Amino acid sequence: MIAKIGSPLGAPSLAATAAQFRNRLPTQFRRALPIYIGAVCLILFIFNLNLFQSSGRVPLSRPTVSGANVPQVRGDFPKKIWQTWKVNPLKFEERDLNTARTWLAKNPDYRYEVLTDGNDLRYVEYHFGPDGFNRPDIVNFYRDLKAAIVKADLLRYMIMYAEGGLYADIDVEALKPIQKFVPERYAEKDIDMVIGVEIDEPDWRDHPILGPKSRSFCQWTFMCKPQLPVMMRLIEKIMSWLHGVAKEQGVSISDVDLDFDQIISGTGPSAFTEAIMIEMDLHKEDPRTKIDWDLFHDLGESRVVSRVLVLTVEAFAAGQGHSHSGNHEARAALVRHHYHASNWPSRHPRYSHPAYGEVERCNWNPDCRRKAEEEKKRKEKEEADKKKKEDEEAARKKKEEEEAAARKKKEEEEAAKDKGKAAGGNQNQQEKKSGWFT
Repeated sequence: MIAKIGSPLGAPSLAATAAQFRNRLPTQFRRALPIYIGAVCLILFIFNLNLFQSSGRVPLSRPTVSGANVPQVRGDFPKKIWQTWKVNPLKFEERDLNTARTWLAKNPDYRYEVLTDGNDLRYVEYHFGPDGFNRPDIVNFYRDLKAAIVKADLLRYMIMYAEGGLYADIDVEALKPIQKFVPERYAEKDIDMVIGVEIDEPDWRDHPILGPKSRSFCQWTFMCKPQLPVMMRLIEKIMSWLHGVAKEQGVSISDVDLDFDQIISGTGPSAFTEAIMIEMDLHKEDPRTKIDWDLFHDLGESRVVSRVLVLTVEAFAAGQGHSHSGNHEARAALVRHHYHASNWPSRHPRYSHPAYGEVERCNWNPDCRRKAEEEKKRKEKEEADKKKKEDEEAARKKKEEEEAAARKKKEEEEAAKDKGKAAGGNQNQQEKKSGWFT
């Protein structure tokens, strides 16, 4: 039998079978069947959505700097201003509020955010937890920390790695808009960080106390693009360093006892400076270039080294009274540091530091420092003379007491001897009397 032309099912027997099958299905089910099929296809499409997306999707679990693929650094600086403090802006003291307002007034198109003692851990968990950079070691380390200044230093580096933008301490006032921080002769796409010189006193490099602090970049204000390897390396270096200190002290991370110098060198400006100098050396364009402080000493104008824009000391650290930092009326001055939040040294051994008072008072001035050293020697001599006099007086008193005791003993011995002689004389007289009567 030849199939009917135009029949979609071919042979009549096949068409009859299909018709018989359709007749067995309820009419309502036959009408809804296309909807059911469409729903199943939609579900399958959703579960396999990743097969249809482009390869440019950013994974939630991002690689760390030690991985094979480092995230691509963005071309511009995020328009974000970051500060950290004990409380949120609604509870700021008037001085902190007034200082914070300068950043908003000068940069109305920037996002402003403050991390506090109440929400900092959640921020760290969100960005460095399993749905972020997947660094549980960093989250646990930050959770265990108790030293407030160490957490403050570490948190600013973590913020800059996670989101980038501009960081400023709570007591830093904006003098000029952030757009002025990068001179017009530079393109943002060619710069990854903006930093400024803080202390430029290399003549003190060999001083046993002041040497490590004599050359440093400012970390109370700086700018970063997100996910710079240098920030992650700095975070990891701090973790390694503090674990070593804890091991030496035989305590946990939360119980580590740090003095002022350890904080400066371990997490503060010295650590920040060292990390950046190492990064500059790693990425220098000319292998013959020597990356050392000579590149930044007496810096007359800003310069870019290995994609790091280094501003003159006036930019972030004007008015210090040292390092030729000038004053805040200078054209190059971008911020003013008020220092009213810098009371953390009172919680760490610093005031007994042999050079603390002199350095703060003299501001690295050699003549003042010389006078301070002379004053220190004079005080030490006075203390030594006073102790010597006290020791001599104590020795004199002891000698007098010993002589008095010796005299008393001698007198007692002579008295006992005289008493014995007297007793012997009385006995002889008695014996004579007894013989007379006999």
